[in-house]
Amino acid sequence: MFEELIKLAITSDKRSIARCISLVENEVDGYEEITSMLASKIDVPVIGITGPPGAGKSTLVDALIGEYVHQGKRVAVVCIDPSSPFNMGALLGDRIRMSKWYNHEDVFIRSLASRGALGGLHPFAIEITDLLRGCGFDVVIVETVGVGQSEIEIAGLADVTLLVLVPEAGDEIQFMKAGLMEAASMFVVNKADRSGADKFASLLKAMLHASGDLRYNNQSVVLKTIASKGDGIAELKLAVDQLLLKDGNTERKIALLARRAFKLIEKKRMADVNSANLLEQIKKGLESNSFNLYKFIKNYN
Repeated sequence: MFEELIKLAITSDKRSIARCISLVENEVDGYEEITSMLASKIDVPVIGITGPPGAGKSTLVDALIGEYVHQGKRVAVVCIDPSSPFNMGALLGDRIRMSKWYNHEDVFIRSLASRGALGGLHPFAIEITDLLRGCGFDVVIVETVGVGQSEIEIAGLADVTLLVLVPEAGDEIQFMKAGLMEAASMFVVNKADRSGADKFASLLKAMLHASGDLRYNNQSVVLKTIASKGDGIAELKLAVDQLLLKDGNTERKIALLARRAFKLIEKKRMADVNSANLLEQIKKGLESNSFNLYKFIKNYN
């Protein structure tokens, strides 16, 4: 059904890639054919960029794109923007912040609305990321919406997760420790030209060391950047590349695939569960005065 379209997408035809993504995210009949025919190339790294609003994630991604392009790499970027609670649309401001790359032959950027999904990602982030991996790119970057403590879905999608913070976030990290902080592979103190950046970076390193997590023994786990000026970006990319080589073992890749498989199976099994129908059925059940939630859900086992 979509064979010709897929053949073009594999050759890195941007229009065809964009069309494939639209078919997947809108669940057009037969969209599974697209994801099934495109090989999931697990050797293509996925870099997750996450962090609170205002940390400069998009500016950092823009600078990282430049580093990869300078080295002759083809880059695909997925930017997740928060959705309106009224119409599920989004501003898609990344189109402005990364405008210089939209027509570059080696860069593909797709902005997506989160559509109310929890975790800072798009409901079809796994499928879209794997689709891009199969279209000839050397690296895929996923930027999440501005997130807080519990939105850690990116850690189950990306090979390396960068948590972007700013010097003023000293108090905020105390609230993040039990969630997002533990999901990150590396920490980026962006806008490091602001007052207190050095002190904040040192505090962050001390806190990570005290956590006892062996992942944070690497001296490059906390890096400072000024993304708007390009400062520290080359060092950040080098640290990411080294971490990818270090963590490029089969065990981690299998673990990530298992997590993605679980999410996809979960979504498929829940596909026929309609919240509106559940509401009506529960209303009717309550009218009998003998409604039991646990007996009710057995109908869906």
